Amino acid sequence: MASCEPAISPTRHKFQLAQVARAAQESAPLPFGASQALRPAPSALEKRTMAAKRPVALQLYTLRERAQKDFVAVLRDVAAIGYAGVETAGLHGMSPAEFGKILNDLGLKLCSAHVPLPTSENVSQLVDMAKTLNCSMLVSGFGPAEFKTLDTIRAAAAKFQAAAELVGAHGIQLGYHNHYWEFDLVEGRYGFNWFFEMCPNVFSELDVYWACNFNRVDVPAVLKLHKKTVKLLHIKDGPLVQNEPHTAVGAGKMNMKAVIKAAPKEAAWLIVELDSCATDMTEAVRQSFDWLVRNRLGAGRS
Repeated sequence: MASCEPAISPTRHKFQLAQVARAAQESAPLPFGASQALRPAPSALEKRTMAAKRPVALQLYTLRERAQKDFVAVLRDVAAIGYAGVETAGLHGMSPAEFGKILNDLGLKLCSAHVPLPTSENVSQLVDMAKTLNCSMLVSGFGPAEFKTLDTIRAAAAKFQAAAELVGAHGIQLGYHNHYWEFDLVEGRYGFNWFFEMCPNVFSELDVYWACNFNRVDVPAVLKLHKKTVKLLHIKDGPLVQNEPHTAVGAGKMNMKAVIKAAPKEAAWLIVELDSCATDMTEAVRQSFDWLVRNRLGAGRS
């Protein structure tokens, strides 16, 4: 990809803060935009094939450029493709109530939401949003600076543990979304391993592509080691070369079948996320869903 952006980079952090603040203030209804269906509804046979598989969601950050122009059209297209749900990275000017209504109308579930790290200053706003959307899982992250040394990891884990306790008091779980730097070695162990030992109240939203660290890490082994910690999977694919664009899931170098089959039962959703793509992003989103369902690795809406 052109830029390996942290889960909560300064740019993305400001974007999310603005989105959360705007959602809390705005309440005027948005008209539904027209959208062309990208894929026919699943047949009865396809629906039976989908049974008992993990549902597939889309991290809406993937289609952020289109969403800034017509968020409702993006949601309609995601539903038309067949996705079972979405994960947010901001509400693009909608209130939580408006967003929730649109998801309900489209038959989409909200699996989780990416947010700034909860603090005493923003926790009420984040909890209100989560409660309105019936969302029990919030996700955040850190950049590479927090994973340089054991001391920086310890400080990062303390912040995340405190944040998890803040939202946990309201019945909400907090997860950590990794990138590749958590899988560099720090004093002989992956920073990822140190981190999760130090914040027991935090779950892992494991981004399997970044966890591979450009083909340096055995992701199925990570999933086995952290089987009680991983509750969501971010599914992305690509050439496993740093700074190269991602691909549709199934078109890259990841052994995705082995990865997904190694996932613990606690990993409830497969969440497709592509930060960039050399091809059309909406088409890559469709191809990713189709590949997961065709290979009986995930399920769309029943």
